[in-house]
Amino acid sequence: QVQLVESGGGLVQPGGSLRLSCTASGSIFSIIRTGWYRQAPGKQRELVADITSGGNTNYADSVKGRFTISRDNAKNAVYVQMNSLKPEDTAVYYCNARTRLFEAYWGQGTQVTVSS
Repeated sequence: QVQLVESGGGLVQPGGSLRLSCTASGSIFSIIRTGWYRQAPGKQRELVADITSGGNTNYADSVKGRFTISRDNAKNAVYVQMNSLKPEDTAVYYCNARTRLFEAYWGQGTQVTVSS
């Protein structure tokens, strides 16, 4: 079992920045990929960015050049730095972890609202 706790969401003006944190506990040794997804009202959940245990990263086209995903193995944490935020980035952001046993775990979500 893996437990994920997100933090860092909030209200920010267009053009502003936020950093989301995802801290994992439990069977963290089994995690092979950690990602951030988001879901806006009335829309499907979509991948924002993910990072493998080896440090390879992947981004949605809509956030390339604006968001950066990173990890701190000592803290069992994965972060996403979000810059140049736009109103269309407004969503609930979820942390996801996938294990080598093909399990998927989700955090509780954190709200990001981009509005003036």
